[in-house]
Amino acid sequence: MARILVTGSTDGLGLATAETLAREGHHVLVHARSARRLPAVQHLVDQGAQCLVGDLSDDAEVRQLADQANRIGGIHAVIHNAGVLDGAALLPVNVVAPYLLTALISGPRRLIYLSSGMHRGGNTRLDGLDWSGRSATASYSTTKLHITAISAALARLVPGVTSNAVDPGWVPTRMGGRSAPDDLELGHRTQEWLATSDDPDAQGSGGYWYHQRRQTPHPAAEDHDFQDALLARLEEHTGVTLEALG
Repeated sequence: MARILVTGSTDGLGLATAETLAREGHHVLVHARSARRLPAVQHLVDQGAQCLVGDLSDDAEVRQLADQANRIGGIHAVIHNAGVLDGAALLPVNVVAPYLLTALISGPRRLIYLSSGMHRGGNTRLDGLDWSGRSATASYSTTKLHITAISAALARLVPGVTSNAVDPGWVPTRMGGRSAPDDLELGHRTQEWLATSDDPDAQGSGGYWYHQRRQTPHPAAEDHDFQDALLARLEEHTGVTLEALG
């Protein structure tokens, strides 16, 4: 059985993902933004899950979260599920945090990033973005375009690591709202499959997935120049490169 970290796993898709993986016998590392959120995953901890705590909008806490994960070690896959819908924290939580965790957590061979169909409405402009989150300079759609491009860039640049992005659909979670039309279970099955399955399709890299079917993302997500420019901005902001991967 695999050891899998699921970020943002105290509610919604992240919690559903962690519960399913634990039920299937995997060793799950759940993640809470703060200690106040721990009761939401106590039932998983009681079943053997380990819990990591860190606010993904805070650069220092993201680095501490990576340290916590590395002290546990043996992580097979990371599902970068955590995200926010609006506000100044969009870039730090939706883009910078998964970039840093990818660069700093040792060992995972499978990386899964939660995207959204809304990424197709994202802006490719990289100038003027406040990566620190002191001000709101990007839309949700733009951050999901970024993370989709990062996933594709990793598939291209890092041999030995599978990297895929998943559109979970518009599902009835706290973020999606009660009237969301997509199926909640289908919304988390693809990332679980990519993290654990021996199916050759699940072991491939560079996909953009919706309900276990490959889809075509925004052209910029697969544009090497855009990917490289985005990674360069993140390296400049964080002082961290992806060179250690692979």
